[in-house]
Amino acid sequence: MPDPTYLAANWADVRRRVDEACHAAGRDPAGVTILPVSKTFDAETVRAAMALGLRRFGENRVQEIRDKAAALDGCGIEWVVIGHLQTNKAHDVARLASEVQSLDRPQLAVALHRQLVAAGRAIDVLVQVKTAAEESKYGLEPAQLPAFLDSLRDYPTLRPRGLMTLATHSDDPRVVRGCFRQLRELRDQAAARGHDLQRLSMGMSGDFPLAIAEGATEIRIGTAIFGQRPQPTVIPAAG
Repeated sequence: MPDPTYLAANWADVRRRVDEACHAAGRDPAGVTILPVSKTFDAETVRAAMALGLRRFGENRVQEIRDKAAALDGCGIEWVVIGHLQTNKAHDVARLASEVQSLDRPQLAVALHRQLVAAGRAIDVLVQVKTAAEESKYGLEPAQLPAFLDSLRDYPTLRPRGLMTLATHSDDPRVVRGCFRQLRELRDQAAARGHDLQRLSMGMSGDFPLAIAEGATEIRIGTAIFGQRPQPTVIPAAG
C-alpha cells in the first residue's frame, strides 16, 4: 500500500499551487477541477488516493481501466479515458467509463455510439483538438472541429461538454500558452455557432499554471500527485 501521508502531502501541494495560479490569473479556484491521472499506478495506489476523497481518475489505456475496475469493484469510481482510443476498445469504454476526453474522429464517435446504445448508456465526451506542433500528439485538426461538432448531434449517447488538448512540449511559455489560448478561442467560436461547451481540459503537472491563465476548467495531474511513474520490468535475455 502506498504511503497515504505522501499522497496527502502531494495533493495538498497541488491544491495550493492551483489556488495560487487561479489568484494570479484573477480567477476563482472553484472554477478549476483537478483530474488525478492514475495511469501506470496500481489499484492499491488508487485505493490510497480514494482515502483523500478522490473518486474520479484519468487513465490512458482501456486495459488499465478494465484491470483496476475489477480490483476496485463497488468503490464508486468514475473512470475517465484521456488517452488515444482505438475503435475496438469501444465496448469496454461503453461498459466501464464515465467519460471520454479524447474523442478525436468520426469513426470513434460511431463506434462509441453503437456500443453505448447496446449498453443503454450515455456518457459525457470532450473533443480532443490538436493544437501542438509534434506529430506524436493526437487530436482533431482545428479546421475540422465545426463540422465534427455538428455531426455529434446525430449521436445522442455522446454528450459533448467541452474540448481537450495537449500543449507543445516546449521550454518557451509563449508556445505552450499559445496552444491553450487556441483551444479557448475554438471553444468560443463553437459557442457562437450554438454549441454549449463549458469545459476546457488542458494543462498537466508541468504546465498547468499556464493553462489556468488561459482559461482551463480542468487540469490533468499525474506525477505531481502520485510521484514518478513506475518503470516497466526488464527481463534479461537468456544466455
